Amino acid sequence: MISIDAASPVPPFEQLRAQLARQIQDRTLAVGTRLPTLRRLAADLGLAVNTVGRAYRELEEAGLIETRGSAGSFVSAAGEQGRERASRAAADYAAVIAGLGIDTNEAIRIVRTALTAGISVPPATHNPKEA
Repeated sequence: MISIDAASPVPPFEQLRAQLARQIQDRTLAVGTRLPTLRRLAADLGLAVNTVGRAYRELEEAGLIETRGSAGSFVSAAGEQGRERASRAAADYAAVIAGLGIDTNEAIRIVRTALTAGISVPPATHNPKEA
């Protein structure tokens, strides 16, 4: 179920992209699920076809969906690979946090800040003596 809030300051394509991404990530939309055509979803949601197209393009760029020509757009297995990659990154982060002696609440605060700021944490600084 997708709903677009016309009064929201968030653009409709972003509302659609975020809702579809969430459904893919929480597996409401399983790998291989065929998505509605651009025209069909645009008509169902009262959006322009280009608005739905932009959301689909961004989902495709993120690896969450794939378009197979005239066959349509489908939930990609790459989205599952992304979940596995995130899980590995989280395990690596937990190991770093433990090594630094940072408590769990602080570690979660660091991640929450990074996520809400929309930034990525820079990689560890390079030691010039190692070069």
